[in-house]
Amino acid sequence: MKRTLTVVAVTASLIASGAFAFDPEDVKKLKKTNSCVACDLIGATLVKAEMNKANLSGANLQRAYMSGASLMRADMYLANLSGADLSKVNLGGADLNEADLTGANLSNTFMMHADLNGADLRSSNMIYTTLTGADLSNANLEGAVLNNVSMKGVILCNTTMPDGSVVYSGC
Repeated sequence: MKRTLTVVAVTASLIASGAFAFDPEDVKKLKKTNSCVACDLIGATLVKAEMNKANLSGANLQRAYMSGASLMRADMYLANLSGADLSKVNLGGADLNEADLTGANLSNTFMMHADLNGADLRSSNMIYTTLTGADLSNANLEGAVLNNVSMKGVILCNTTMPDGSVVYSGC
């Protein structure tokens, strides 16, 4: 009960302060059609949502809270996910081409065979993330935390690593 009241109080406080800026109509559209191209979902809460194969191309999901959601094979090309909480999210096979994931929490996230070509992952938290078979060509991982990450078969062509070095593996 105490935890529930805390969550309600924090949520009410954030809403009152204007921390959430998403368009409620965009949330309705996403829930109804599983598509919201170039929509505004800044700070939206989509915890444990089932959005497999969703079309979120160009969507603004800054600071969105999506922990435990399923976005398998979702189209998130050019999406802005900076500062988003994507912990424990299933992004297997997702298209995150040129997505902005700066400062995102990707801990315990499943990204097997995800397309992260050109993605900006600077300062992201990728502890216990599964990247097996993912394409990280041209991605920027500078300052990212990569502890206990599964990277078997990952393409690292022109990829900027956390220490600023560039890797050309799989080009």
